[in-house]
Amino acid sequence: MTEMGGYRDRVAQVDLTGGDVSYRGIDDEDAEKYIGARGLGVKYVFDKGPDVDPLGPENRLAFMTGPLTGTQTVMSGRIALVTKSPLTGTVTDSHHGGWSGARLKWAGLDGILLDGESDEPVYLFVEDGDVEVRDASHLWGQGVHDTIDQIGEEVDGKVGRDVSVMAIGQGGENEVRYGCVINEDDRASGRGGTGAVMGAKNVKAVVVKSGTDMPKPADPETFQEGYQQAMEVIRESDVTAPNEGGLSMYGTNVLMNATEEMDGLPTKNAKYTSTEEYNETEGVDMEAERVSGENVRENILVDEPTCHSCPVACKKEVEVNVTHKGQEMNVRTESYEYESAWALGPNSGHSDRDEIALMLQRCNDLGIDTIEAGNMMAMAMEMSEEGKLDGVGHLDWGDSETMIDLIDEIGHRSSDLGDLLAEGPERVADAKDAHGNKLSVKGQTMAAYDPRCMKGMGIAYATSNRGACHLRGYTPAAEILGIPEKVDPYEWEGKGELTATFQDLHAVSDSFDICKFSAFAEGIEEYVLQYNGVTGRDLSEDELFEAGERVYNLERYYNNLVGFDGADDTLPNRFVEGHPDAIPGTGASEGELVELDQLKAEYYETRDWVDGVVPDEKLAELDIDIGPGTGVSAGDSAAPADD
Repeated sequence: MTEMGGYRDRVAQVDLTGGDVSYRGIDDEDAEKYIGARGLGVKYVFDKGPDVDPLGPENRLAFMTGPLTGTQTVMSGRIALVTKSPLTGTVTDSHHGGWSGARLKWAGLDGILLDGESDEPVYLFVEDGDVEVRDASHLWGQGVHDTIDQIGEEVDGKVGRDVSVMAIGQGGENEVRYGCVINEDDRASGRGGTGAVMGAKNVKAVVVKSGTDMPKPADPETFQEGYQQAMEVIRESDVTAPNEGGLSMYGTNVLMNATEEMDGLPTKNAKYTSTEEYNETEGVDMEAERVSGENVRENILVDEPTCHSCPVACKKEVEVNVTHKGQEMNVRTESYEYESAWALGPNSGHSDRDEIALMLQRCNDLGIDTIEAGNMMAMAMEMSEEGKLDGVGHLDWGDSETMIDLIDEIGHRSSDLGDLLAEGPERVADAKDAHGNKLSVKGQTMAAYDPRCMKGMGIAYATSNRGACHLRGYTPAAEILGIPEKVDPYEWEGKGELTATFQDLHAVSDSFDICKFSAFAEGIEEYVLQYNGVTGRDLSEDELFEAGERVYNLERYYNNLVGFDGADDTLPNRFVEGHPDAIPGTGASEGELVELDQLKAEYYETRDWVDGVVPDEKLAELDIDIGPGTGVSAGDSAAPADD
């Protein structure tokens, strides 16, 4: 039990097999060591053991808030979904914003743990600290948006006002390995396949009804100091300043033009490092600017909704009229994000802004990850070009019309090609001898930052605990935006230490749970003041950083027990110095490749890991006392062989 501020000290544990719900408090030591949300969620998933089938009833799916979620803390509207990933086999956490995290806290819960598997489709209804398991047979087979609308008619309340719905579509139901969970604001827990786990458990949605019961800070004076300081640096930042900063004006897609201009935008399945080089080399007509945040704002922006306690309002809602196969459609959708627009656009060989909006809307309704979907289609295009998809299907570069239909086929697994691509890059590569065509690490595909241009992103992709990911350690903050200071993106030295620092910092913010974009302005000083103010603790900056390091090492330890080690900390062949299949960067990145061996050596030295494995001495140093240990000593020279 914990009496610290910010927690409700109430977690619902749902046995889906038996239909029973019980409640537990939060152990005070766990809260101190792992904070909440991501960190505490990983601890709860670890408690079930790493050796579970991700799509089996023994795998746990945790919906977790942190101690700052739903408070007055700046950008504190997020929730973490934590589980073992059916896409990668690693532990994974995937967060979304909006209001559902805050409402879960306001409804009297810190989290919900889903165990077992229901015989029939159900949804969970949360109100006044209690969880009710309800029949969802009538909702099964529906898309996310129809599901949310119908639930809105069934419950006593109004979706978006006092009710939040976190739902899966057909993608989760059909166990697409990158199926995701979408809420009523089109915010997605997108990466890692959390929606597929939810579908395997026959859970259609988690519905939360609450008033605004915001937790009060245990130390109001310290909290107010931190809050005022955070607001000041956010208002002064060129990135986050409300109604002025790049993120506030253009959303995440402010990066499209910036990354293109520095030749760091992977294009045509990362064959090129910019659309300009693709155009000049192959004579196509494609420009990144057409799908940029500036273009979106000028031409199709209709609203700028925000999340709980957020002054930045980075989300951009768009409306377009699209003709697809002779049918005229009006499409209104949120979250025209940088990574999504890149994956479904330039990396797939086209820059049709309005058709991308339609693709986003379909991905959201089906509940499939937009980054993974776009990268899978780019992989299929390259495989088609090389004759590796004969007998399964065919997809040409830039064929946006076919892409729109293929998204439906992936979500429903309704065609041979759609069913194949629904399995994710590793399984496609295994089935079709196409490992040279995938842009993945540990089974998850990369985002819109070319590691040949940004060496920090290279080691961040390689060492991410949930597969290739820009959000584990967001080094472009320093390599593009100069936050906290500008570093040379092409220089590899120092990037191992930089990446580890960002990874630990983001583990802290994910465990609070607050938006990572806060780190474009705030630092550990603002974080520790707000955390201490809410909880009543008296942690130092170093102690809070150590908590982030503990969370990151706990995740790596979980993955080590599954069988992952340094051999899995790799990059797609085309990026790696010395690899025969390497494709050097172009334009300003001409000739650049990633010095992966040097980066890994520097990173492991910073982490005190042995060939990608957490030694038992490190576990002891960080007071991680669960599980059997890895059996590796700091004096070892190699990781143990997989069993």
